[in-house]
Amino acid sequence: MKPKSGSLFPLRAACAAALLLACAVAQAGSYDDFFTRIIRDDAKGIEALVQRGFDPNTMSEKGETGLTQAFKLDSYRVAKGMIALPATNVNLANAKGETPLMMAAIKGQLDLAKALIARDADVNREGWTPLHYAVSAPSEDGSDLKMVALLLEHHAFIDATSPNGTTPLMMAAQYGTRSAVQLLIKEGADPKIRNQQGLTASDFATRADRSEVVTWLSQAGAAAPGTAASAGAGAAAAGNTAAPKPQPGAYVPQKPAFPQDGRRKIQSNW
Repeated sequence: MKPKSGSLFPLRAACAAALLLACAVAQAGSYDDFFTRIIRDDAKGIEALVQRGFDPNTMSEKGETGLTQAFKLDSYRVAKGMIALPATNVNLANAKGETPLMMAAIKGQLDLAKALIARDADVNREGWTPLHYAVSAPSEDGSDLKMVALLLEHHAFIDATSPNGTTPLMMAAQYGTRSAVQLLIKEGADPKIRNQQGLTASDFATRADRSEVVTWLSQAGAAAPGTAASAGAGAAAAGNTAAPKPQPGAYVPQKPAFPQDGRRKIQSNW
């Protein structure tokens, strides 16, 4: 005896509900597994999840993409593997507006930055940029200069402004190495720009008690086209504190100047 067609509806509905529940449970398990494998720097595990259909662009509960999370946790094997995955959106920003290239820049991961750029990661963007982040990451081995040089080679806008008008030169003047300041000046960064608080790069250097940087910026401002003072007058006023002239990418050993709490601060993200 065949069951009536109407009697099959509850059975089909129950089966559908069970299937949806199973999928939801599986997805939840994959979600937890995904971010656990990032913590463990398990690149092969991430690749296996993606091969099974998991979206590598999934955001964490705190608004981190898998790739930005990998950089923040120093899980660089995972970062390298995710960059290589065709499904990964290398320009997807986290909730704070940070892109993977920005994270690679501030972490000093030159090879990963190159890999991101090879996948068309945005060097220029509105607001905070990878260049802002690169010059705010002092290093003891000169790797910050290599990162800055890489970005400039790929046409990073040297006077890019953050939402409050802060430029990379301002960030370098307070948080970066002196070599980074010199490189930006050499490449044509404008020391006369003011942000929305009316501060120049020289003001940023003053807040960090970096008197020699203030002198260099004053020289650069005096020598810039369109200023009232001549380059010769600016050099005379500087006395014996003229900045050295490093070759592009050269490193001048120095002790980085950090904020008082010992952390780099950009957009209150750190």
